[in-house]
Amino acid sequence: MTTMTHPLRDSRTMLRRNVRRMLRYPSLTVMLVGMPVVFLLLFVFVFGGTLGSGLGGPAAGLTGRAAYANYVVPGILLMTIAGAVQGTAISVAMDMTEGIVARFRTMSISRASVLTGHVIGSLIQVFVGLVTVTAVALAVGFRPDAGIGGWLGAIGLLILAGLAMIWLAVALGLKAKSVETASNTPMILLLLPFLSSGFVPTDSMPTALRWFAEYQPFTPVIETLRALLSGTPVGTTGLVAVVWCVVIAGAGYLWSRRLYERTGP
Repeated sequence: MTTMTHPLRDSRTMLRRNVRRMLRYPSLTVMLVGMPVVFLLLFVFVFGGTLGSGLGGPAAGLTGRAAYANYVVPGILLMTIAGAVQGTAISVAMDMTEGIVARFRTMSISRASVLTGHVIGSLIQVFVGLVTVTAVALAVGFRPDAGIGGWLGAIGLLILAGLAMIWLAVALGLKAKSVETASNTPMILLLLPFLSSGFVPTDSMPTALRWFAEYQPFTPVIETLRALLSGTPVGTTGLVAVVWCVVIAGAGYLWSRRLYERTGP
């Protein structure tokens, strides 16, 4: 038996544990997926008629709600990921505060498998959320012009963004002193899409807010997704988006690993 067998087997066991938790408490998944769906319907049907009329670029040739649906969906997809990882922080904090991790440490299992199970389980939850939101978006008028390459690029970027936010949420869950704290600290990730180009173009914002919106990490990811899904050139924004995702994922992983090791005996 190779030295990699035990970590892979243990990670699979921890993944199965986290999937069973999601199935046992489906209300959390429904809440985390339902929130971006509500925002999508709200923005498209309440604000879309007015906001969509002034859009150009990817929405050119469309008017009203149809134009705004095409514009807003990338931001809603990022919000879907941000909402799902809130559940990640909660699950990690539950494990840390309820003593189950201390019990795991007494067992002959890979230490890394506990966090790996959380990360892969959360990635599955993110995937479910993204598929659900995309289906609703198509039903309310989202009409992407992406080819196969564009869809593959968008999926890859969403996975990378998901991993980045998941690792950050794992660190926040490990850092939290209680489950309540863990449920609140990731809220900043839900706020950032509103302070980006996700819902309105940044050039319509006041100067200080526009500067923040243009240089925060969500904006290049959203702009890259919008270009990929609309079949327009990505440009250097794609590289900036990937760099942001890699940096956040790396920082989240290193922070999580340090916090997890410090909780050891």
